[in-house]
Amino acid sequence: MIGSLRCSVVVQHRAVWSGLQSLGVRAPCLVTPTLLASTSRRCQSNDAAPAPSAVQAEHPTQQGRRSVAAAHQPTAQKEVIDLRPPRGTRDFPPEDKRLQAWLFDHFAAVTQSFGFEMVDYPVLESEALFIRKAGEEIVDQLYNFEDKGGRRVALRPELTPSLARLVLSAGAGRPLPLKWAAVGQCWRYERSTRGRRREHYQWNLDVVGVAGVEAEAELLAALVAFFRRVGLGPADVGIRVSTRALLGAVLEGAGVPAAAHPAIYVAVDRADKLPIAAVEAELGALRVPPAAIDALLRTLRIRDVGALSEVLPPDSPAARDLVVLFDLAAAYGIADWLHFDAGVVRGLAYYTGIVFEGFDRAGALRAVCGGGRYDRLLSSLGGADLPCAGFGFGDAVIVELLRDRGLLPDLGRRVDDVVHALEESLRPQACAAAAALRAKGRSVELVLEPKRMKWVLKHAERCGAARLVLLAPEEWARGEIKVKDLSSREERTVVGVEGLCQLD
Repeated sequence: MIGSLRCSVVVQHRAVWSGLQSLGVRAPCLVTPTLLASTSRRCQSNDAAPAPSAVQAEHPTQQGRRSVAAAHQPTAQKEVIDLRPPRGTRDFPPEDKRLQAWLFDHFAAVTQSFGFEMVDYPVLESEALFIRKAGEEIVDQLYNFEDKGGRRVALRPELTPSLARLVLSAGAGRPLPLKWAAVGQCWRYERSTRGRRREHYQWNLDVVGVAGVEAEAELLAALVAFFRRVGLGPADVGIRVSTRALLGAVLEGAGVPAAAHPAIYVAVDRADKLPIAAVEAELGALRVPPAAIDALLRTLRIRDVGALSEVLPPDSPAARDLVVLFDLAAAYGIADWLHFDAGVVRGLAYYTGIVFEGFDRAGALRAVCGGGRYDRLLSSLGGADLPCAGFGFGDAVIVELLRDRGLLPDLGRRVDDVVHALEESLRPQACAAAAALRAKGRSVELVLEPKRMKWVLKHAERCGAARLVLLAPEEWARGEIKVKDLSSREERTVVGVEGLCQLD
């Protein structure tokens, strides 16, 4: 049986005895395993060489002594948790949360201004919603797994498939067009760079039920409205515009079947990220004829709508859509933001027509936003197709862009009033004053503990408070409350909580 053993202490090493003395031990004594462990640790820290055994237990065998020591070795240290967020993710301390709220307020203002309705979807979706066969990198970037019920699920990497699912499940019978908006967190397992994270928040606007490019023109106008709201101009941001139908016509003319087009678009989308030889090799692996590859690469270099006649007949629907879209952009007053660029393809296979992406004119950042027409996404989920167009706008790149331009606002903490009771006996009255001010719509910081006046003044400054409301014994005895304007440093006295609430 392992327990406390009555021992006689034999001093064989001065450090051991010093350690025992520091613990208040006097021989003869009762030495417990805990005492042994504690003394051993102290001795090892004070002595470079290991000390010989200092305690001879009254135990029949040396093996028994080893067993006792082994049974009571100090337990391993508790594992230290890494306090950093997982790679590619982020925390939002108060100052960052204020910036996010400012950005989201601008998203909301444009959403409301253009008559869109807010919707939302679960962050966790069925994996099948995002699995497509066109070779998109987004499929390889899924955070996907099997849940405890054996179902394959994924953290959503984007919002558009969720919108399509909701249109099919809850949109039946609703009058068209649907103009829906969402802001939600998305997850992609990709390499983290400036403006690219493994999680981000995304603002989406989508129009369902409009077959013409009037939908795309409205969406582009909403994008420009946002850019203007945050202080950006066409010298800072441009929007490249093209159409998938352009490349579709080239491929059709080269005899490439329509079923092969989505995978080809995904490969072509990498043309600005890879050497041309690598793009040609990828297209060759998709069995695109060499003549079609040459035609595609020539088409991607077109930067003028007028030059489309080189690859499209004059009566081509694709050319006509682009002409109408640029005419509508001029009517919206946003023509100087738009640029035709046949190289814009967008990397998602479900796009079918007009595509566009916002870009940093300085070239320091990746695409700011992007979108286009996706008329056949609903049928891929088992429903009847409806014409659809929309865009996604992430929160990471735009913040970096605004930082580069010096356009991020100063968003220090702000409250209207700090309320403080100079004596604890007045705390109930201070609570009543704070409640009355809050009921009037003012933001109020109530000092919750007894504090010196110097601390209260500093705290009010840290809070960005406009006023300091003080309940002092002498004034309160007369039914009065002292109010200090912290910008003008003027003080006034009001009668009771009612008088306080009547102040401007």
